[in-house]
Amino acid sequence: MEHKIIVVGIGPGDSSYLLPKAQNYIENARILVGGRRALADYSNGRAKECAIGADIPAVLDFIRTSLDEDDVVAMVSGDPGYYSLLDALRRTFPIRQIEVVPGIGSLQLAFARLALPWHGARLLSFHGREPLPEELRYAPSAVLGMLTDGQNNSRTIAARLLDSGWHDTDRMYICTRLSYADEHIEETTLGAAMHEAPAGHGVIIVCADGENT
Repeated sequence: MEHKIIVVGIGPGDSSYLLPKAQNYIENARILVGGRRALADYSNGRAKECAIGADIPAVLDFIRTSLDEDDVVAMVSGDPGYYSLLDALRRTFPIRQIEVVPGIGSLQLAFARLALPWHGARLLSFHGREPLPEELRYAPSAVLGMLTDGQNNSRTIAARLLDSGWHDTDRMYICTRLSYADEHIEETTLGAAMHEAPAGHGVIIVCADGENT
């Protein structure tokens, strides 16, 4: 029997956002792959484990070898379909061997917190990545949802957007620690964000004038 790689999204952080199907796979896993924090939070104490770090080829080798024994459950933060290990798995293993259990991503949760539909939003990532210039350009009624990191934060992103045609008065929502007890959402404008303390490692949503919540 061909064993499978089951990629489960573990949500934005708090375990209450973990889907029951994902939880069931994790609890019954005999081979478990995930970030160090995910393994600390969700390890079932019985599985053979591999931590996902900077050496992705080593993780893929572990999975390849482990598939001879059993299914491999790979935990990824948020939803597997948005900048996760899934890309590397698809390039390495046959698609028929991969099963994906979706999760709730931090972008989804940020839009939900603002009661803001996101079907028309441009979803981007500054988390160790560089969006294309055309993805940052201003358009009337545009909405951007962005993952951020320490270097690409509320101040640097505000500057980039203002250089791309956005306006000082366009609304910015800075969402950090989403789903945790110390969750924080700050409402400001692009102009004001240029002079405020920078915040990163979260989600930023920007709305053009006329689309502000």
